[in-house]
Amino acid sequence: MSDFYQLSEEHMAVREAVRDLCDAKIAPFAAEVDAEARYPHEAAAALLASDFHAPHVPEEYGGAGADALATVIIIEEVARACVSSSLIPAVNKLGSLPIQISGSQALKEKYLTKLAAGEGGFSYCLSEPDAGSDAGGMTTTAVRDGDDWILNGVKRWITNAGESEFYTVMAVTDAEKRTRGGISAFVVEKSDPGVSFGAPEKKLGIKGSPTREVYLDHVRIPGDRIIGEVGSGFATAMATLDHTRVTIAAQAVGVAQGALDFALGYAKERTQFGKPIADFQGLQFMLADMGMKVEAARQLTYAAAGRSERGDKDLTFFGAAAKCFASDVAMEVTTNAVQVLGGYGYTRDYPVERMMRDAKITQIYEGTNQVQRIVMARQLLAGIQSNL
Repeated sequence: MSDFYQLSEEHMAVREAVRDLCDAKIAPFAAEVDAEARYPHEAAAALLASDFHAPHVPEEYGGAGADALATVIIIEEVARACVSSSLIPAVNKLGSLPIQISGSQALKEKYLTKLAAGEGGFSYCLSEPDAGSDAGGMTTTAVRDGDDWILNGVKRWITNAGESEFYTVMAVTDAEKRTRGGISAFVVEKSDPGVSFGAPEKKLGIKGSPTREVYLDHVRIPGDRIIGEVGSGFATAMATLDHTRVTIAAQAVGVAQGALDFALGYAKERTQFGKPIADFQGLQFMLADMGMKVEAARQLTYAAAGRSERGDKDLTFFGAAAKCFASDVAMEVTTNAVQVLGGYGYTRDYPVERMMRDAKITQIYEGTNQVQRIVMARQLLAGIQSNL
C-alpha cells in the first residue's frame, strides 16, 4: 500500500527533470521576458530540446506520449518558473487536441508529426471580437468552393498568434444551425495566403506570450484540412476545453507554488523587531492558508487530469472545478505573497508582483470562472458527478 494515492516514480522523475530544466534555462530569463514583453525563445528552445514543448503528442507521431497527468506536471513546473513559457506546452495541446479528438488519420500524421518535431507550434482560434463566453455567436465563415474551403473573419485573443505555424480555426458553415451542427473546425497555416495578424495586445501579465488577432481574408484551404465532419466543430471545441481546462489549472497551481516558495524564503530571512517575520503568528496563519489552498488545488487538478486521461463522464465537472478553484487560489496566493514581502513585493525587484499579474489571466481564459460555475452547476443538476 506504499504507493496508494501518490505519484508514480515516472511522474516524480518528470517533475524533477522539468524543474531542473526550468531552474537552469527558463527561470533566469523570466523577469527579462516580462520586462521586454518578448517571446521566451530561450524557454522554447529548452523545452523543444527536452521534448517538453508538446509532450501530449502520441509516440506514433514522434511525440513523447505523455499522459494527461505528466503533461499537467510539466505545465505546472514551467509555470512555477515562468507562466508565459508554460503557455508553450499548454497552447500546443489546446491547438492540436481537436485533431487528436476528431481529425482524420492523414491530418494526425501530418500535423501532429510536425508539432512533435518542432516544425511549428499550434494555436486555437475560437474567440472573436463579439464572441467570447458566447462562442456560438462567432461570425467567421467557411464556405465550400469546389473541393476547397474559403475562410473569412477575425479571431481575437489568440495565444501565441504569429509565433505558431498552425491554427485550429472554428468557423460557421451553417448559419441557421450554429452550435447545433453549424460550426466546423479547420487547420489553417500561417503561410496560407490571406492570413495576417494584428498588433500584440498590451497586457497586464503573461507578457512573454503574444496575444494577437488573426485575420482571415478569403483564405483558401484544401478540403482535407477540415477537422472531423462538417458541423462537428463546436462539439469538438467543447470536448477540447474539457481536457485543456485542466492545463490552465496546472498553470495556476504552478504560479501559486512559485509565489509561495518565494514568500516562505523571504519570511525566514526578513527580520523585524529583532526576529524573522516568519516567527510572527499572524504571518504564519497567512502562510498556512496559502500552503493549504495550493495543495488542495493541486490535488483537484491531478484528479481532473486522471479523468482527462480516462475520458470519464464527469470530466466536464472536474475540468471546470479544477480550473476555477486553482485559478482563484492562484490569485489569492500570489496577492498574499506580495503582502508577505510588503513594499518590496510591490516592486519589480522581486518576482511575486509578476506572478500576481500573471495569475490573473487564469481566472479569465478558456472560460471565465463565472462560466465555469455555470458549467459545474449544469453538471450537478444533470446528476453527472463522481460518487467517490
